[in-house]
Amino acid sequence: MLTILNAPDTVIAVVGATDDRRKFGYAIYRDLKRKGYQVYAVNPNRTSVDGDPAYPDLARLPGKPDLVNFVVPPETTLSVLKQCLDLGLKNVWLQPGAENPEVLEVLVSRGFNYVANTCIMVESRIKR
Repeated sequence: MLTILNAPDTVIAVVGATDDRRKFGYAIYRDLKRKGYQVYAVNPNRTSVDGDPAYPDLARLPGKPDLVNFVVPPETTLSVLKQCLDLGLKNVWLQPGAENPEVLEVLVSRGFNYVANTCIMVESRIKR
């Protein structure tokens, strides 16, 4: 799963992207963007993030992401995982705090390719 970060045209949807500097969704979105990834901001409470359009859900993205990164509480993660299944998005990355035992059970039982409890900013250190 980590190899997806090395693919030349990886597209990442960041669920929980925000302009609120106090939240990890702020740092993660900007970090991935700075490293050259194409990123989509997914947040139903925003119209833009870092000057880019923000989308209320995965179904409204302009393209299909290769990876969905979760920076939200576990209850929201569960809801968005259902959207992932409906859209055929099986590659997911859960930031620390986005998972709980129920989330992990869904990931395993539904056949997701996933990384959990590891920060994507650490694993994607190399600029592309």
